[in-house]
Amino acid sequence: MTLLVIGTVRLPPENIDRARAAMETMVAASRAEDGCIQYAYSHDLLEPGLVRVTEAWRDRAALTAHFQTPHMAAWRGVFPSLGITDRDLALYEAGQPEPI
Repeated sequence: MTLLVIGTVRLPPENIDRARAAMETMVAASRAEDGCIQYAYSHDLLEPGLVRVTEAWRDRAALTAHFQTPHMAAWRGVFPSLGITDRDLALYEAGQPEPI
């Protein structure tokens, strides 16, 4: 069973460019973790300042380990300076993917 983390975060649109380096660091480090299947942040094309989060993890142990990483702590540490608000993430359990 794969675990999916799906959701959004918001920040002032004028901070998107400043946030890019921190987001790129977070994505690259997370993708390198054991158990990470997919990790992406996407800036919504129609809602300035809305960032969509999509993650897939092999299992709960991998996700739990992810939450304890230094890059996760660093990412959370920059939230106030970037004005990140409305963090809305949810965890889902998924079976085997099927092509559509």
